[in-house]
Amino acid sequence: MSEYVKVCTLDDLPEVGAVVADFDGRRVAIVRDSLGEVHAIDDTCTHANVSLAEGEVEGCTIECWLHGSRFDLNTGAPTGLPATVPVVVHFVKIDGSDVNVALNN
Repeated sequence: MSEYVKVCTLDDLPEVGAVVADFDGRRVAIVRDSLGEVHAIDDTCTHANVSLAEGEVEGCTIECWLHGSRFDLNTGAPTGLPATVPVVVHFVKIDGSDVNVALNN
């Protein structure tokens, strides 16, 4: 696990949806789910190599806009085909309104 880095503030996030943060050589999707929880996952779909942050968030999943693969935001596991490989989930810590992320490898 890397050190926590401030990547954005809560105000930078949509009410439900995602933004992309580029840091430590990684593109990470910072996602607020339907319950208001904030998650961080690798931004690239494991099926089609496109940005997940551009997809739709529903409940605690994000859907790839290109082919409809869905990923669980807590585990990274694919919950809808065609993806079969999980995305990496990173560690999130909220400090006041700051969203801090530590990379998970």
